[in-house]
Amino acid sequence: MRVNTASGRKVGIAAGLLAVATLTTVTACSTSNQPAHAEGPTTAAASASERPAETLKPLIQQALPDVEGKTFTSAVVELPPNASAAPHRHGQAFVYAYVLEGTVRSKLDDKPVTTFHQGENWVEQPGTDHVLTENASQTEPAKLLVVFVSNTGDKLKVDDPKS
Repeated sequence: MRVNTASGRKVGIAAGLLAVATLTTVTACSTSNQPAHAEGPTTAAASASERPAETLKPLIQQALPDVEGKTFTSAVVELPPNASAAPHRHGQAFVYAYVLEGTVRSKLDDKPVTTFHQGENWVEQPGTDHVLTENASQTEPAKLLVVFVSNTGDKLKVDDPKS
């Protein structure tokens, strides 16, 4: 039987990312006192409507040894009640987001707004415009585990220019 190595490689990479994302979720939810292997938390600027903004806290950042020029980063994004992120992109990064807590509304490119609840997830292809990211609750926080596979050295999030 002949195996398509390009397809097999894609499946292997996807399986590896899923395994790392699962491990990262367990790590993010644990009570370990070990320091994160990335920069400290950053908070996005509040939007014009003065809604609370999200906070991005990197957990681990690691160059991928078998994929030259690519870096794996996992982070926790916290959205206080009624929080909203500015429209943004993640450059050429592949992004996986998993809702750890709460409910999040998201709109990618020209697709409809989708609501994600605890335990649900989505992916963003490289170059995707993340038009809307908001906590659906006025009273409860929301929390995401986000995994990026990006070009080494690229910023993880760049807000869209104001129109």
